[in-house]
Amino acid sequence: MLCLTETTSWGILFFAFPVLAVSISRDTGWSLPVITAAFSAGQLVSGVVGIPVGRTLDRIGPRVVMTAGSVLGVVALPVVALAPNLAVFCAGWVLAGAAMGAVLYPPAFAALTRWWGEERLKALMIVTLASGLASTVFAPLTAALNEHGDWRTTYLVLAVVLAVVTVPAHWFGLRGRWPHPPAPIHEALADYARIAHSRAFLLLVVTLCLGTFTTGAGVFNLVPLLEERGFSPTLAALALALGGAGQVLGRVGYLPVATRSSVRSRTVVVLVVTAAASALLGVVDGVIALIAAAVGAGLVRGVYTLVLATAITERWGATHYGRLNGLLSAPVVIVMALAPWAGTALSVWTGSYARAYLVLAAAALLAVLTGLAAGRPEAILSEATIRQR
Repeated sequence: MLCLTETTSWGILFFAFPVLAVSISRDTGWSLPVITAAFSAGQLVSGVVGIPVGRTLDRIGPRVVMTAGSVLGVVALPVVALAPNLAVFCAGWVLAGAAMGAVLYPPAFAALTRWWGEERLKALMIVTLASGLASTVFAPLTAALNEHGDWRTTYLVLAVVLAVVTVPAHWFGLRGRWPHPPAPIHEALADYARIAHSRAFLLLVVTLCLGTFTTGAGVFNLVPLLEERGFSPTLAALALALGGAGQVLGRVGYLPVATRSSVRSRTVVVLVVTAAASALLGVVDGVIALIAAAVGAGLVRGVYTLVLATAITERWGATHYGRLNGLLSAPVVIVMALAPWAGTALSVWTGSYARAYLVLAAAALLAVLTGLAAGRPEAILSEATIRQR
């Protein structure tokens, strides 16, 4: 059910907007930066909402939370579609952002982590593989609906699809008994507040925000970078699509890697490769080299999603996963919302998209340093034990 609802929710609430943005601007006369800012505002709301959502989900499970999020999304899309002015349009995206905070990855990951226990990594991989096809399915569908109607009609149709698919799937498909939280892996980790205020947790937040900034700005600005390098729009879009295929491959390969490495080493290696891929996109030339770098960047993005999903459990266990993940996800989602604009701003500030990618690579290298400073899980446990004493 979560494979179905995550694919549908991501496809409609998130990926439909980039397809329709130009049509919205042309039809309404609102500038593209302004309507994109409205969408980004929704992402910011999503991050903030994730904190109480995680706390509630820890207590009662995902059924009510995710069903309510789906219903709110069904209400929000007609507000967006029928907006008579920019203020109502923005209000619609604020509602949609609240819905996204209750139905996208963080709550789904919390549900999978509690239900599947020690097998959670397989479940997380399967759901992210399925939802990785969200843009593949819904971008063409959205474009076809828009071609045969207009953006307002398209969003109304998508609202019906969201209602028909996700509301009953969440309500009837997530009825499984909500298990009690697992016992902490160490008595020193039983205190949620101690973990949330620890140096290790704060450094992890900084690390993942920097990594998210690099990956988020990188994928949203890839097409302008390639066009700057002389690619046609069609070839640039093809490179982006191949990067998406690399993302799926990265997720497939994560499980065997995870069984043979520590969480700290995986996180650091992924960030090093992220920095390398971003730097290559900034310096290499030629069609084949740039496409290869784009595929490599996509591959590491796929792995990075699972690094985010397992960041809490592999360090502090699953006892407080919902609350801790909500606290971790809030700044990460905010950075993700701002990253596309920030990447564009960097290209203006540095004079080119190529130089902007070098700045993104530097941000990923900084994430490597903060990730190393966060320490090994054993060191984190020792720190908690010392504080308890």
